[in-house]
Amino acid sequence: MDLNTLSAISPIDGRYRSKVQELGAYFSEFGLIKYRLYVEIEYFIALCQLPLPQLKSFPDKMFNRLREIYQELNLQDAMILKEYESVTNHDVKAVEYFVKKKFEELELQQFSEFVHFGLTSQDINNTAVPASLKDSMNIEYYPLMDGLIGKLVKFAREWSAIPMLARTHGQPASPTRLGKEIRVFIERLEIQLADLKQIPFSAKFGGATGNLNAHKVAYPAINWIDFANRFVNEILGLKRSQTTTQIDHYDQLAALLDCFRRINTILIDLARDMWTYISMEYFKQKIVAGEVGSSAMPHKVNPIDFENAEGNLGMANALYEHLAAKLPISRLQRDLTDSTVLRNIGVPIAHSFIAVKSLMKGLDKLIVNEQKIKDDLDHNWAVVAEAIQTILRREGYPRPFEALKQLTRTHQEITRETLWAFIDSLDLDEQVRNEIKQVTPQNYTGF
Repeated sequence: MDLNTLSAISPIDGRYRSKVQELGAYFSEFGLIKYRLYVEIEYFIALCQLPLPQLKSFPDKMFNRLREIYQELNLQDAMILKEYESVTNHDVKAVEYFVKKKFEELELQQFSEFVHFGLTSQDINNTAVPASLKDSMNIEYYPLMDGLIGKLVKFAREWSAIPMLARTHGQPASPTRLGKEIRVFIERLEIQLADLKQIPFSAKFGGATGNLNAHKVAYPAINWIDFANRFVNEILGLKRSQTTTQIDHYDQLAALLDCFRRINTILIDLARDMWTYISMEYFKQKIVAGEVGSSAMPHKVNPIDFENAEGNLGMANALYEHLAAKLPISRLQRDLTDSTVLRNIGVPIAHSFIAVKSLMKGLDKLIVNEQKIKDDLDHNWAVVAEAIQTILRREGYPRPFEALKQLTRTHQEITRETLWAFIDSLDLDEQVRNEIKQVTPQNYTGF
């Protein structure tokens, strides 16, 4: 079968392709080829800035023509490059040959042996992948998360004055406010996103085993360490790892993946809470014309967006966990296990995108059912027992906790009348008695 959205094995490239197609620019085979070309071309241009006699005559005016090789890459070019790979059976060597062919077309073949000069394939891969990841995060991921947080901030403000029964261990607990409970997730996400932005995009660039051997033996007078640092840190905008084997340590990448996973764990918590509030009827859901909630039960409007989000977040986290655990481990100076694993870095990111978009869709359907929330508060006057016993403690009343415990566990239902009768039975100053009676489930919500 020809590949299309119906024949694709992965739902990312099938059912959900429309939700993540923007990630193709970074994590597809085409995207990887483009970023490899980016590194190869920019590396050659950087070499031209050095006092290398063989490159002294390279015409500066051709730099922009070289950059067009990756900037204007199209599918036809990529297919030609893949034909080289079918012969070499080596993807990065195919990139080198493709660039050399372009040099020939530009009548620059006398300089072509300085394409990929002194490098190993991981100097390209371990810069291309973090460069693509950096761009994907800055251009796609952070704006998506800003959109989600912005939506949560809007709801937190709109719902800030709605008192709500809290539940700890699934049981009625001291009341809270709906808006405040949304703010919990805003704070958690903002903290983790701030941490995520502090993690550098590390990159390896040092030749076959990390020592710049070939560079030094060819031109011992040049400070290649300074060159490599400037190239990676300033031109590519990454952070060069100083002492490496043939590959990057991947420790910083693992930290980044772990932070992605923590963010997703928070989002799972959000999805489950929203699902639960819907099941409690604290939220109704907007009905979308034509949608069917159940193939058998016409009345149902299911919280499918939150369920979809939870499932995709779980898939993403399983992959993040494996990537973070596997990538920093490599036998001696290098084995190949990182290569095939690293090709999947876009998969958990895509599942995360699907999840966040589903969360936002689900949030947009929510309608607060204030009557149901109010009814639950009205039927749970027992939750102000904490307030009463705390005021009694302040007043020095003997064993107030035990007195309230006895009251709240012996009556079938605690009502306002029940509590007021109890308060009236206590030996209290009238002012204190009136103070206690002002406390209700609706106003006992703290800050």
